[in-house]
Amino acid sequence: MLLAASASTAAPSAEDALKLAPVQKDVEVDIPAPADVARCTIKAERINGQTGWVVRDGTGQTLRRFLDTNGDNVVDQWSYYADGLEVYRDVDSNNNGKADQFRWLNTAGSRWGLDNNEDGRIDSWKSISAEEASAEAVQAMAQHDMPRFALLLLSDAELQSLGLGEGRAKDLGVKIAAAPAAFKGISTGGGAQKVSTTKTSWVSFGGSRPGIVPAGTDGSTKDVMVYENVVAMISSAGQNGQVQVGTLVKVGDVWRVVDAPQPLSEGQTELAAGGFFFRPSAANRPENGGGANGPDAQTQQLLSELEQVDKLAEAAKTPEEEAKMAAQKADLLEKIANVVTSPEERNQWLRQLADMVSAAVQSNTWPEGVGRLKTLYEELAKDPGSADMAAYVEFRYLTADYGRRLANGDAYEPVQAAWLENLKKFVADHPKGSDSAEAMLQLAIAEEFAGQEENAKKWYTQILEGFPESATAKKAGGAVTRLDSVGKPIQLRGPNAADAKTTVDLEKYAGKVVLIQYWATWCEPAKVDLAQLKELQAKYGKSGFAIISVSLDSKPEDLTEYLKTNRLPWAQIYEPGGLDSRLANEMGILTLPTMILVDKSGNVANRGIHITELDREVGNLLR
Repeated sequence: MLLAASASTAAPSAEDALKLAPVQKDVEVDIPAPADVARCTIKAERINGQTGWVVRDGTGQTLRRFLDTNGDNVVDQWSYYADGLEVYRDVDSNNNGKADQFRWLNTAGSRWGLDNNEDGRIDSWKSISAEEASAEAVQAMAQHDMPRFALLLLSDAELQSLGLGEGRAKDLGVKIAAAPAAFKGISTGGGAQKVSTTKTSWVSFGGSRPGIVPAGTDGSTKDVMVYENVVAMISSAGQNGQVQVGTLVKVGDVWRVVDAPQPLSEGQTELAAGGFFFRPSAANRPENGGGANGPDAQTQQLLSELEQVDKLAEAAKTPEEEAKMAAQKADLLEKIANVVTSPEERNQWLRQLADMVSAAVQSNTWPEGVGRLKTLYEELAKDPGSADMAAYVEFRYLTADYGRRLANGDAYEPVQAAWLENLKKFVADHPKGSDSAEAMLQLAIAEEFAGQEENAKKWYTQILEGFPESATAKKAGGAVTRLDSVGKPIQLRGPNAADAKTTVDLEKYAGKVVLIQYWATWCEPAKVDLAQLKELQAKYGKSGFAIISVSLDSKPEDLTEYLKTNRLPWAQIYEPGGLDSRLANEMGILTLPTMILVDKSGNVANRGIHITELDREVGNLLR
């Protein structure tokens, strides 16, 4: 690596330098053919008063440039070229040897991403053009990547900074609040799967010129620059398609989306004129004239009522009040779904309705809501055009009914048996449905917990074969890895919770017996285990025993607060995402605590060891 190389050290080879690649993968750079690598050169040069290594091809054209910008003899800027132009740059702004900024330049665009925890994934955008924002939205949809989409979405703070009038700010806030649920439904549902895969590429940006919504419009205090009705042209396996990105809003140097991308069905090429901003001012349009250009008076009234119900729900103090508010919210969501004119909007509100009611039933806030879900499913099932939405609601009804029966104290065995039969029937009825992968995962988990590991692997494998690009496939693949791990080496690498700039890597524990503990501060059994783990660390630590904890807390502050008063004398890895994080998915972690024991040679000795077995097992492995 060239991380520590400078002009004052021996020159690295051009071949080694060319092995370095951009941290972000979606950038095209010049890569010499193998036969041409021998003609490439690398030389230390002074560039604008800074020292660095410059790699050139046989004609003298620049291919790479690695600079030491602060004179500490360590490379902190890695530049990559295409056709003689710098198109991409990794930057180590805090000089710790890891890139924390990524810039696309010249013909590659103008994006500038920031990586606060230095894990290689962009955490925020410092600048991004409208065209690039549309491309990011398409890729987020194709990759089913909610965090990537969330980075594009206008935040509450940014919405406030726009200076919009109260009415328009409220409307836009409702739109933004519904976007995550809409994205989830689109990116995992039939709509996106029909037009995109993980191989989908953004081709071009479609939209008229941007416009200024002037200060004073509907009570606004600032000019706002927006694009309306943006469409992205895409290519998937040789097939062309379109994705409606909708309205884009400029905030500083960043263009933001306010809605989830919507795949356009075949033959659907015309969008509703006007969009969110470019419609007549409220003072200049008929009382009920919203139409396709925005919420009409009836919808506006329902949205206002929904906002009030949400506030009342937050203030509810008794179970009866919570149930009442849940029922009222369900009524309003269904009314909104029935009055909006766009099929996409209707499905968006129905998804929100189904998710809300299912969650309320499972949390025992509104157990009676299970009947509401059943009725909604049966009504949708009567309409052949609503088959996908009917399946979406059906799965949430089945899940809610299962949770309700368990909460009621119904006999476990018949409830579990009925649940598994319902899941199998759902998979058979909807083999390619957006929720079938999750149904298969539940079947696999049930088989694994019952000790039927071969049956579990069959379900996990069916997910991998039928839904290879889904988020569920990551969990399934990890579960297969875990089930087959005994006697094999595994990989574990992630940010140190004590210092996100450093990395904990299992490979560096070679020669030690290592316990990997997956836990979270909300898991009481895992916290109970910690006292015994401390004792084992004290007993065997000097003999070659080590512990690595992997926190699957959803919020980093939960872990930080716990560790302030409960010091753990071993390495702690943390990444956001909880049980859906990369760390959990890599080994298919399904429940906490889960502990994996690795022997001195780096092979898994026990993939699901219990705390009561540890002392004996560790002692045997150390001997």
